[in-house]
Amino acid sequence: ELSLYGKDDAENGIGSGLSDIALGLRLRYEISRQFAPYVGVEWTGAFGDTADYRRAAGEDRSTTQAVAGLKFWF
Repeated sequence: ELSLYGKDDAENGIGSGLSDIALGLRLRYEISRQFAPYVGVEWTGAFGDTADYRRAAGEDRSTTQAVAGLKFWF
């Protein structure tokens, strides 16, 4: 997922251009077509002025998170 913005929004900490990217990878095990648990990892990184705004606020420029969940339907 890419986020692009046309102009700076300093109030919300968003810079113009390529603001951030989120990449994820999930491994799913289909117990049945209706029920499938998954685990994965997601990385999010900020770029350009958005990264500068985050640094100035004392936040990290990028984060990595573990994810887990269930996909189901009935």
